[in-house]
Amino acid sequence: MAVIAESVPLEEPENRKMSKSVRYFKMKVLENHKAEGVDEVLKESLDGKNIVFSDKSTSYVNISEYVEVHMSEISNQHTTNHTLKWVHIAIANLKRNLLGVYHKIKGEYLHRYINEFCYKLNRRYFGEKLFDRLVIAAANGKWQQSR
Repeated sequence: MAVIAESVPLEEPENRKMSKSVRYFKMKVLENHKAEGVDEVLKESLDGKNIVFSDKSTSYVNISEYVEVHMSEISNQHTTNHTLKWVHIAIANLKRNLLGVYHKIKGEYLHRYINEFCYKLNRRYFGEKLFDRLVIAAANGKWQQSR
């Protein structure tokens, strides 16, 4: 599974402390667990002007073609808590959601469960505008049907 979290570094002016805010998540079940599957996700998700932080997976063979800067670190406690914090939080929340709501999941439908989770997660800040956004999406025909 590929998990992408768009995060933006923020600086607090009072104490000059850096933190990160996360806005958008994308998750995809990889049919091909090799470099080709990762390349497909990167090609459709990134525009080439991105700075990517990742773990030291061997599946990132052609990542330099899709990003401006790629920084990878070996997975350890520091990476989990700081560099890839939002990715790990999203994965943990997904696991909790799947275990709490669905009790029997078939692998062939996993991508649908993940799509539903990401849909809800990416709309968490819409608040009162949620219904308005839904009407706009319906009027513009932005619906994708899974078949």
